[in-house]
Order: sequence, then structure tokens, then C-alpha cells
Amino acid sequence: MIKILIVEDQTMLRESLERVIGGQSDMEVAGTTDDAAKTPELCRQLQPDLVLMDVVTKDNTSGITYTAQIRTEFPNIKIVIMTGFSEITFIEEARKAGAQSYVYKNSGYEHLFYVIRNTMIGNGVYPGPENHLSLDAQFNEKEIAVIRLVCKGKSRTEIINELGLSEAVVKRIISAILEKTEFDNIMKFAIYAVSRGLIVPENLK
Repeated sequence: MIKILIVEDQTMLRESLERVIGGQSDMEVAGTTDDAAKTPELCRQLQPDLVLMDVVTKDNTSGITYTAQIRTEFPNIKIVIMTGFSEITFIEEARKAGAQSYVYKNSGYEHLFYVIRNTMIGNGVYPGPENHLSLDAQFNEKEIAVIRLVCKGKSRTEIINELGLSEAVVKRIISAILEKTEFDNIMKFAIYAVSRGLIVPENLK
């Protein structure tokens, strides 16, 4: 039986997680909290096998900061970072803090259970490139350049100036990207590309 401590500041989600996790035959909820700062003491008291840790909890407390503390004090406790944010920087921070796995809140419960079970047997799960996806395979050089700049948070005007292209050309490139990806917004695709590892942080500097 996998004993799980849930750290989530949204009451509705926390209660939902408690209910669905408790309904799994191989899992039980050892406890819950809305504040990551309380996690070390709860780990001492409850001795969970795994902590499901939100990135940001009550009063903007960092779950990643307390992940590092827990990994130092309780090296046998596994930690799955859970977030509704799409910022890729959290992934690298979670790795550095020692979290074994990382899951987005919109992934669905079946994926969450998959992540928890794999984490417990030593197989960490992080968002990464999908085998059939490749920027080089799908986009030409100018399209890749635009995608990278969008992922860096550049405005359309900044993209035009940096690439030395006209507004009409940039608009045409963005339209081509959206047509290829079937996204309706370039920022949505940028978030997707980063979260899937198609664009990696070191390449955005």
C-alpha cells in the first residue's frame, strides 16, 4: 500500500485528490495539508511513502523549497511535484530539489496514478519530448526562430525587429505554424512546445 501525503492549497482539488487516491486499491491518503511549510513535520509524524507536492501552496509558499528539505531529511520518501502552471523553469527547479517526478494538474487522474506507481518503483516521470515530435522535422528555419522567440516571451514587434522581417512575413510564418500544429494561438503552442521538451530552457537563453 502506497501511503501518500497530499500538499495542495485548493480545497476542492485537495478533497478530490483525497477521494480518488483513497479509492485506489494500492494507495491510501496518509494526510493532507494546504501549506508546504507543514510538510516536514507531517513527514515525521505520518511517515508517508510519497508526497504529492503542489508547486505553490498557502501564502505563496514554495513546494519546491520544501521538496529539497524533505529529500535531505527523508531520502526514502518519494516526491511528485504537481502544478497547474506551464512555466518550464519549474521542471529544472524540481529536478534540482530532488523530486522524482513532475505532473501537470490537467493531465487527468489515470496519468497521475501512472506517475505515482512508476515513481514508487524507481521510474521517475518528467515531461519530455514525444518520440514523434521534432521541431526540425515539422518546421523550417524561420518558423523555428519565431517559435523560440515566442517561447522567450517576445512580442510580435520584438520578433519583427530581432529577425529583421516585415510584419506581413512574421504574420504569415505564425499562420503557417498554427496551420501545422492545429493550435489557434501561438502562445498556446509555445507553452505546449516547452512543456513537451521541444524547446528546452538552455536554448532560450
